[in-house]
Amino acid sequence: MTTRKKQVLSPATRPIGVFDSGIGGLTVANAIQEVLPNESLIYFGDTAHLPYGDKSPDSIKYYAIRISQFLLKENCKMIVIACNTASALAYETVKDFVGGAVPVINVIDPVVEHVTHGNAHHKIGVIGTKGTIKSDIYAKKIHAKNKQTQVASLATPLLAPMIEEGFFNNKISRTVIASYLDSRKLSKIDSLILACTHYPLIKKEVEEYYKKGVDIVDSAGVVAEAVKTILKKEKLLSPKRKPIHHFYVSDFTKSFEESTRFFFKNKIHLEKKEIWM
Repeated sequence: MTTRKKQVLSPATRPIGVFDSGIGGLTVANAIQEVLPNESLIYFGDTAHLPYGDKSPDSIKYYAIRISQFLLKENCKMIVIACNTASALAYETVKDFVGGAVPVINVIDPVVEHVTHGNAHHKIGVIGTKGTIKSDIYAKKIHAKNKQTQVASLATPLLAPMIEEGFFNNKISRTVIASYLDSRKLSKIDSLILACTHYPLIKKEVEEYYKKGVDIVDSAGVVAEAVKTILKKEKLLSPKRKPIHHFYVSDFTKSFEESTRFFFKNKIHLEKKEIWM
């Protein structure tokens, strides 16, 4: 009697793992899908613990390790930390935990590399959640690349919940966005980093506010290109094939699933996954 062997995926055909504190990181997953249409994705949104900005650094590190452990068990060939707060506080912890088994990328370093390349920007604005801005991670990393560059950081806590409720590209969102961008802190900036994975959805409105006089840096697109570069370097780009995507959350509500249409171009189905036991 012969036994059927379990199918083993070649390294290049394994999925890319992406995680966030919620569903905002789907903007990064969507950008990766557009840049790398042959790649399969496994997404994990830690909706049971959002927002990470209100959690202690130790808690965020614990969540990030457990999620990374899950993605490794799912045979992911790369881990993308699609959350600014987790990127700021848990990136090194995740790298140490993974131990080089797969590449790990965050959403901060590719953006910093992008805005400091060629040193074209003299004053860079950063908008994000309270947690991200409080960490001052963008200013620290930008100054490590170029001490002469000015960095103006502004917490914009109303933007993410506004976007999750579907308020963008309308009068309400334009009013809220303008009230933040009118801040004196952001005067005379050359570029603006959208330091939250929700914010790509308001990029057009931000561009309209500045009348295209400021370079608006969308982290999702920049990170997707960085993922492509790393996979190509590691010879892990998937051959032409039909990708298979899975989207998991740690706590399911119908409103989360309905909101995914804002962040991911195609209709998707969320599955609840318990990984904390």
